[in-house]
Amino acid sequence: MRYLLDTHIYLWWLNNDKRLKATIRKIISDSNNIIYLSCASAWEISIKLKTNPEFKIRSPVLDYFEQSNFEILSITLNHIFELHKLPTYHKDPFDRILISQAQAENLTLITSDQKIWRYKISLLKA
Repeated sequence: MRYLLDTHIYLWWLNNDKRLKATIRKIISDSNNIIYLSCASAWEISIKLKTNPEFKIRSPVLDYFEQSNFEILSITLNHIFELHKLPTYHKDPFDRILISQAQAENLTLITSDQKIWRYKISLLKA
């Protein structure tokens, strides 16, 4: 299977956060699965590091992305142009691009964000 991680799921994975269910951990760890991280997540994390003094991670964002065994999903023009087709259940631009990417690339989005659950895309509720 091919999965796209929502930003918070990736952060929970990195920090061994107890909110990440064992079933989701198993999916992410399974070498038969292809796990994708969006460039949008790196962008979102970088902004949070700059604007929220309480937001902390152990090393530079780029290091996390480069050292992971996950595939990096770039943002394409197709992903951007598909955004206008999405209902506006969710206004967060980072989540909207993840939804668009999951839809365009036929990926299952792993998220615990209930606003995203309203979209008609392949989802795994974390």
